[in-house]
Amino acid sequence: MADKTDYLNLLDRLLDMAKREGADAADALVFESASLSVAQRLGNPEMVERAESRDLGLRVFVGRRQATVSSTDLKDDALREVVERAVAMARIAPEDPYAGLAEPGQLATEFPDLDICDDAEPSPERLVAMAAEAEDAARAVPGVTNSEGAEAGWSRAEIALAATNGFAQGYAVSSNSLSASVLAGEGTAMERDYDFATAVHGADLRGPAEIGRGAGERAVRRLGARKVKTQQVPVVFDSRISGGLVRSLSGAINGAAIARGTSFLKDSMGKQVFAPGINIVDDPLRRRGLRSKPFDGEGLATRRKTVIEDGRLTTWILDLSAARQLGLESTGSASRGTGGSPGPAATNVYMEAGETSLEDMIRAVGNGFYVTEMIGMGVSMITGDYSRGAGGFWIENGEIAYPVSEITVAGNLKDMFLHLTPASDLEFRFGTDAPTIRVDGMTVAGT
Repeated sequence: MADKTDYLNLLDRLLDMAKREGADAADALVFESASLSVAQRLGNPEMVERAESRDLGLRVFVGRRQATVSSTDLKDDALREVVERAVAMARIAPEDPYAGLAEPGQLATEFPDLDICDDAEPSPERLVAMAAEAEDAARAVPGVTNSEGAEAGWSRAEIALAATNGFAQGYAVSSNSLSASVLAGEGTAMERDYDFATAVHGADLRGPAEIGRGAGERAVRRLGARKVKTQQVPVVFDSRISGGLVRSLSGAINGAAIARGTSFLKDSMGKQVFAPGINIVDDPLRRRGLRSKPFDGEGLATRRKTVIEDGRLTTWILDLSAARQLGLESTGSASRGTGGSPGPAATNVYMEAGETSLEDMIRAVGNGFYVTEMIGMGVSMITGDYSRGAGGFWIENGEIAYPVSEITVAGNLKDMFLHLTPASDLEFRFGTDAPTIRVDGMTVAGT
């Protein structure tokens, strides 16, 4: 990969071209990535792939008009064409009163070392061995009858951002992953489950045998699934899938949705959205965080934000455009690719752990539904209505009784948030994380 300095020099030349072509202001981004992935199934290698890409995006402003053009060709002739097209497009684009670069005083000036890039690239042979070990461990679990395979992957990316307001910085990120998915049982009684891990540094991944064994044991545990009658009961969301509720919150407090008036929380600033004691944090500065970054997509400093404090909503997730529309300041939350303008996005979001263990939470439920898998995307960010397919285990008398499947859980996110209790088992695994969560009063639809 090219050195960060090389890319910043390239972007400087590009921005100079844009100014000479007639742009009043501009910013540009280079994204270079390399990835390696392998797949193993039934004891045999199934796929080994390597991909490399390099993309550039240029955004120019002519007054309050803006346009973005991207290219994979970084030669000088191609860059001149990119500049010419971008400026020509901006001149005929509609005016956007909220468009524009950050003021120089808004720009990040300190860039913390977040340890978000692992320089060690694993060999294809190493990834094959990891996938093989994970699948072998999964298939060795008694009751496992077939395999969807195991996959191991690695990626690294270099990002450089520069603008005519004086910002010019870059950083590198990496990711390592491993997963396994197997089936248990026979015929129409077969059940599937999986396990996986993702980490910035390969050394932080859980071991292949642990991941494989976890996938196999989960699949076998689901054998003999039943249906249950429709009823209202407490629902316990396993920590593997409870982060979905936090993602719904992130979408609902996204500044773009708030500015458009398309969020069910649009009138909730400062109000009690969760029960007292609930805290939810967006932390782009967490070391080795999967979504950590030293500055945002507009060159502003990133910072830790407690978006829900003691149950109350304290902030929106804002980039410059959304902030200007709402008469607020950006929260340093701009995210972008090479093909478009920035938009607000959360980073490492997590719900802080509660005080109750998973075991005590299940005992306290009495009768209810312990969800370990969600199916479908039935969530309205406009109304908060929530209805998704689910599978997991029925709880009777405070104990896991039997597996259940083909169930729908339904409610409204406003009510769910207010009647939510976190357990104490928070782990940082997915980028959006939460402990196991109990939600009272949900409708479980079965037979």
